[in-house]
Amino acid sequence: QVQLVESGGGLVQAGGSLRLSCAAATGTFSSYAMAWFRQAPGKERELVAAINWSGNTTYSAGSVKGRFTISRDNAKNTISLQMNSLKPEDTAVYYCAAKFGRLAGASLFQYDYWGQGTQVTVSS
Repeated sequence: QVQLVESGGGLVQAGGSLRLSCAAATGTFSSYAMAWFRQAPGKERELVAAINWSGNTTYSAGSVKGRFTISRDNAKNTISLQMNSLKPEDTAVYYCAAKFGRLAGASLFQYDYWGQGTQVTVSS
């Protein structure tokens, strides 16, 4: 069992920045690939960024590439999502997810554990 707790969401103006964090309660954090998903009202949950077990391979969705950066600290059992140049269309609930195994996946169905989500609202 892995418990994930997100933090760092909030309200920000367009063009601003936020940093999301996710703390994982597990003794085997490096056994998991990690990802950030988001879900806007009326839309499906979508992959934002993913990172493999060691942190040396990352993926970012086209809509956030160059603006968002995912990272992890295996010593602290945490991952982060640095979000810059935020746009109103980035408004969503952001979820941290863990997938057992070293490689990240693109589908939400590949992920075994989920956090409760944190709201990010970008005003225009």
